[in-house]
Amino acid sequence: MTQSFKKIPIKVIPATPPDTQVEMETVALYASAKKVYPRWVTGRFTQWRWFWLVATQLFFYGVPWLNLHDRQLLLFDLVHRKFYIFGFVFLPQDFVYLTALMLMSALGLFVWTSIGGRLWCGYSCPQTVYTEIFLWVEKWVEGDRLKRMKLDSGPMDLRRLRIKYTKHAIWIAISLWTGFTFVGYFTPIHVLSAKVLSFTAGSWEVFWILFYGFATYGNAGWMREQVCKYMCPYARFQSAMFDPDTLIISYDAERGEPRGSRRREEDYKAEGKGDCIDCTLCVQVCPVGIDIRDGLQYECIACGACIDACDSIMDKMGYERGLVRYTTENALAHRYPESEIANHVLRPRVIMYSALLLIVVGIVAWSLIVKVPLAVNIARDRNTLVRETDDGMLENIYRMQIENTDEKAHRYVVKATGLTDMVVLVDGGEMIDIPANSASQVSIRVDVDPQNATRGAKKIYFTVQSTDDMRIKDTEKASFIGR
Repeated sequence: MTQSFKKIPIKVIPATPPDTQVEMETVALYASAKKVYPRWVTGRFTQWRWFWLVATQLFFYGVPWLNLHDRQLLLFDLVHRKFYIFGFVFLPQDFVYLTALMLMSALGLFVWTSIGGRLWCGYSCPQTVYTEIFLWVEKWVEGDRLKRMKLDSGPMDLRRLRIKYTKHAIWIAISLWTGFTFVGYFTPIHVLSAKVLSFTAGSWEVFWILFYGFATYGNAGWMREQVCKYMCPYARFQSAMFDPDTLIISYDAERGEPRGSRRREEDYKAEGKGDCIDCTLCVQVCPVGIDIRDGLQYECIACGACIDACDSIMDKMGYERGLVRYTTENALAHRYPESEIANHVLRPRVIMYSALLLIVVGIVAWSLIVKVPLAVNIARDRNTLVRETDDGMLENIYRMQIENTDEKAHRYVVKATGLTDMVVLVDGGEMIDIPANSASQVSIRVDVDPQNATRGAKKIYFTVQSTDDMRIKDTEKASFIGR
């Protein structure tokens, strides 16, 4: 077999003479983070951001203080392994609902991202919300953008220390209150507040208050946009859900370029200039410090601050609004007019995500409707497998735990099936009374004629049923040991 070889050209680099001085270039592997000083802006999208900020925080801070049936409306009681969620009581065996909740959240995010881009990040994400709160405190204490920059570049005198300590004291107070509220979802908040005020809170409660408070203080006060850029995975995989019909914030370069400063009464079009006056206000108000005029960037959280800033300049100059606006890639490329953006919402990926979301929501809703507020666990007594009674019957003993997850008390009766002529004896009486959201453990004896219980294990079924509501019943499988 003949093999052919390809000639590869080799470039010979001459050696550097010994007396020649070589300049070495240092390349930085990591760029130092430059502090972003967002300028305060007002406008319709800023109002929307504050609306969602107030709405989300009223929910977060307010819900733990609301009660239903003399119990916290939303409480994840890990100690007693019960989860009270808007009138429903879930037990550890209901873990499937947590899986369904996570699946619905993911699918909902997919649907929303495919339609509206990163609107979740810009308006409702906790990182964005708390950063906005902390920025408002910073502006209130230190002043707007130029004053903050001047303060940070000035000497560390008593005035600067006083202002900085005031700002951080307010930040820490907000963070600790946030940590306290977070723990209030796991420990009843009225009990927790009494413990905190009397300095009797447990070590784990104190730890999580401080930990969550520290996370809020660090993320919203110090790291800010660095969390969105480098820590949040959503910023990295969001592009997989984008398509040319996804709503994004864009700079209309066709209209704005070439940019340049000018006087208001100047005929800029005669000079060949676009609508952008290069004021950089869109950059100054950006909370992540990007220039939207450079095109779509993964750091953009779609908060709309640059739109409000640009619209205010367009109003002052007497130009048409919308140089920076919410639009789609196809609309910006004139593949269809912007008035038809809504007609392109229903696309294959949106339909697919929406269909999956509706299916999961439907299954969960149906499951909650038919969910029985009763949980039964049964196990055979390990100390005695089988014994013979005085009247010649074979007897197995079981330990049964009955948990009433309803908001009212119920009376239950226990029956057993699976073998002929079974006799069920419940210690304490035939009827079992269990208060609301409580559990009771009972001992049950099952007697069977030896002729009906041959050697080995036989499957039997216990049915626990409420006497005042025939729909409430649960059946559990067990085994009867004969000989």
